[in-house]
Amino acid sequence: MNYTIIDFISLLGAVCLFLYGMKVMSEGLQKVAGDRLRNILGIMTKNRITGVLTGIIITALIQSSSASTVMVVSFVNAGLMSLAQSMAVIFGANVGTTVTTWIISAFSFEVNISDYSILLLAAGVPMLFMKKSTYKSFGEFLIGFCFLFMGLDLISKYVPDLQSNPEMLRFVTDYASLGYGSVIIFFIFGIILTMVAQSSAATFAITLIMCSQGWISFSLGCAIILGGNIGTTITPILASLSGNLAAKRTAMGHVLFNVIGSIIVLFLFHPFMNLVADITKVCIGINPLHITDSEMNAMADSTLLDPKGGLTAKAQSAIAFGLAMFPTVFNACNLLIMIWFTKLYVKVVCWIMPTRHKDTEEEFTLKFIGRGMLSASELNITQAQKEIAVYGERVERMLKMAHRLIHLPEKDSEYANTYNRLEKYEEISDRMEIEIGNYLNHVAEGRLSPEGKMRIAGMLRVISEIESIADGCFNVAKTLTRQHSNHVDFDPAVLKEIDTMYDLVEEAMGNMLGILREMETPEESLIIKAYNKEREINNLRNSLRDSNIYNINSKEYGYQEGIFFMDLISEAEKLGDYMLNVVEGVKHQFHPATES
Repeated sequence: MNYTIIDFISLLGAVCLFLYGMKVMSEGLQKVAGDRLRNILGIMTKNRITGVLTGIIITALIQSSSASTVMVVSFVNAGLMSLAQSMAVIFGANVGTTVTTWIISAFSFEVNISDYSILLLAAGVPMLFMKKSTYKSFGEFLIGFCFLFMGLDLISKYVPDLQSNPEMLRFVTDYASLGYGSVIIFFIFGIILTMVAQSSAATFAITLIMCSQGWISFSLGCAIILGGNIGTTITPILASLSGNLAAKRTAMGHVLFNVIGSIIVLFLFHPFMNLVADITKVCIGINPLHITDSEMNAMADSTLLDPKGGLTAKAQSAIAFGLAMFPTVFNACNLLIMIWFTKLYVKVVCWIMPTRHKDTEEEFTLKFIGRGMLSASELNITQAQKEIAVYGERVERMLKMAHRLIHLPEKDSEYANTYNRLEKYEEISDRMEIEIGNYLNHVAEGRLSPEGKMRIAGMLRVISEIESIADGCFNVAKTLTRQHSNHVDFDPAVLKEIDTMYDLVEEAMGNMLGILREMETPEESLIIKAYNKEREINNLRNSLRDSNIYNINSKEYGYQEGIFFMDLISEAEKLGDYMLNVVEGVKHQFHPATES
């Protein structure tokens, strides 16, 4: 049978089905364990062993080292972990990714999981219609799991048969008999293939098919997988491009770890291959090198070759086991050696990517989020929370500037400088609201759990209220401009009352920031304090309004002075309202169970 263009397109479709299955399975698991993953990273310590275990667990859970390393880059970018901590997690992620290869290896030939895919789909699809979000997410995981192995089965079906179509694959066999040169060629092929697919699991699946079909030897299959170990670093590199310097350093650390380990094994390739083959033989009783390497075929067990010259299911299973063992042994050895040089890694990365300049507080930069950090939507929420806390801190500086401006003479140069800074901060505030809002909308377009969508809604409300606080601070400056244009000055007693009001507002602001910094788990005492402060502000506003009317009637000061006095007091009271709205946004949207 000739291999047609339809067969080739079908092969591409099978690969796409495999990759889509990986994506759905990974996202389903992320949604099931999104909060748990954030908690694991949230309690990350400086202990290297804990970091390694975290990397292994996270990657094993979400079935993708690319996703977990992108996540690590994102959390370094968000300030949730240091560069040294991230190195340990990345080291562990490289070991955790072997879980995927073992799953593919275990179910590839011994059990044809695609035969049971319809049964699993029958269980998974109804779960999508259940009310509980956890069941829906687990249903997505089952569907992704089915698609993954259906794709793998279809890849095996549509790859061209070497014996039936030898002319099509002659270019492969030509490069497969160049000795160590073939190892280099297929090593580079593994790098390119993984960069294009952005999935080391996809590379493993394709390599498994190539070896089981007899296209290439077991050793060349391992060379492809070794190259894939470098190719998989492209995803976190792309993710770090819009991140800060720490994020770029983390991606660079990942590249160094994979490249150095791969190059060392490449130089020791044949001894390392023999080690893996010996371990495989001890485990299952078959040496995979004796199956596919032409010079070893004479040593092959007759039960490993079928009468047509192909490989039996037993031989294919042995190759699958050996291919899964190779990255496991490689990453385990790499980890056991490199873990002791974590501090040196950090120094080398910092030397390669030094700090070029320090950001000033008045430069418009988003500190924790970027458009390139959107691979794991459920986990990007933490970055946005960190950015919102920074947004609040920036607006707090505006409040202090507005308060200070009240005491500065109009003709003082410091007054003009402070006013200009306040105006610039207000512009930055507007841009921050838009950027954070756009980021949250991008995250919301991802596959989020209902809880994640609730958090997005809460944060959108919070940033809107923070921007209103910024507008209120600048309104204070505008009020002062009108006051000076009318040549109105405040008496010391009036200034003292204004200070009392704004001191109270600044206390409420500090309390609000405390809640924003711990948005996931705000202290109940801080929420209660926010309500109390808002009542104090309202009571003081009412008291000052009554005394203002009395003072104007008693000729303590003029009517215009009283008007501007109450404008400043009313603006301060509005600021207190906006701050309480922020607190309620956190309380109700993030923790609806706390509502009374």
